[in-house]
Amino acid sequence: MTTGTVKAEGRRQKAETPAGFDVAKIRADFPILAERVHGRPLVYLDSANTSQKPVSVLQAMDDYYRHANANIHRATHLLSERATALYEGARAKAARFLNAPDPHTIVLTKGTTDGINLVAQSYGRSTLKAGDEILLSWLEHHSNIVPWQMVAEQTGAAIRVVPINDRGEIEQEEYAALLSPRTKIVALGHVSNALGTINPVAAMVAQAHAQGAVVLVDGAQAAPHLAIDVQALDCDFYVLSSHKMYGPTGTGVLYGRAALLEAMPPYQGGGDMIASVTFEKTRYNQVPYKFEAGTPNIAGVVGLGAAVDYLSQIDREAALAHEDAVLGYATAQVRQIPGARIIGEARDKTGVLSFMLEGVHPHDAGTILDQQGVAVRTGQHCAQPVMDRFCIPATIRASLGIYNTREDIDALVRGLERVREVFA
Repeated sequence: MTTGTVKAEGRRQKAETPAGFDVAKIRADFPILAERVHGRPLVYLDSANTSQKPVSVLQAMDDYYRHANANIHRATHLLSERATALYEGARAKAARFLNAPDPHTIVLTKGTTDGINLVAQSYGRSTLKAGDEILLSWLEHHSNIVPWQMVAEQTGAAIRVVPINDRGEIEQEEYAALLSPRTKIVALGHVSNALGTINPVAAMVAQAHAQGAVVLVDGAQAAPHLAIDVQALDCDFYVLSSHKMYGPTGTGVLYGRAALLEAMPPYQGGGDMIASVTFEKTRYNQVPYKFEAGTPNIAGVVGLGAAVDYLSQIDREAALAHEDAVLGYATAQVRQIPGARIIGEARDKTGVLSFMLEGVHPHDAGTILDQQGVAVRTGQHCAQPVMDRFCIPATIRASLGIYNTREDIDALVRGLERVREVFA
């Protein structure tokens, strides 16, 4: 479990739910938790895949369509003004959420994958050359691997990979050894989606900068759990997805250091990313708009802003402590199940419990759990290298949100007992 007090990277001292955290009140904000699945109450343990949405997010998106549905930046009528205010208001909220120095360092994207591809194709493709190196880790989600492989093929740069240990932690000595003046980009996850490992991002960024490298941090799994401060982390890029942090799908955030964003060419061409267009020459819009071609998912961005509001109004430290308490309870309970093997026991982790049951394929376990009303994720979790590292085909992954309880874990354990009965 996590150790240390709350810092920029979200580490914390205790795994005990504080007396002031009212999980019942939180659960009441999420209407889908009242659903029944196969005649049983829904137990949702798949938030690392996508989180559920509070009423305030649903209402904000409904209000947009009812009272402000128009395109942004392009008209003088009232509905467009309302839509633009909501859209740019969400950008400002995202900047505060990340402690970014200026809202203009925030590019609104389709999600984490879109943000990484933008950086790879805009910054990476325009700066990398043969002989340069991109440094990744074995913990990465496919979205933080494949875009870099693509740009490496386009530029002649090489991919280097930092190994992980048996606990699922990046080998820090190996990381330091692989850094060199050839390292131009380091891309690493803040929190592992497959194992829940929290990486020491600030220290790793400092080491990369000492070698002159630029660092992108994949914050998709960190955003719903940890307090994020991009200035304290000193990263060059930080990406996240709205739908992991209680907002809608199809929206996300890319924070970029202002000087880098200014120097980067546009990723896509189209409307709204231009200042003027003639057949002889096009002049591009200013940052961040030059990276936001076409009509965006305006309602989704409004929902993102509402999700930031929702997270901002709760005690984040208390929520983190609650989640860790539930994770600690889950870890202890699953460890007692005969034949259970937990995959990834990092000393600093949050939100995710990945495990296997001897003699049971994870997909079969997931199907039986679903019949018991328990929603978990089974498979490789878009992290095949992690599975290869542990020589396993897949895991059962129970992932937590602020709304999960020990009773949810009890239901999971009962479901796993049913799995063992079927495969006895």
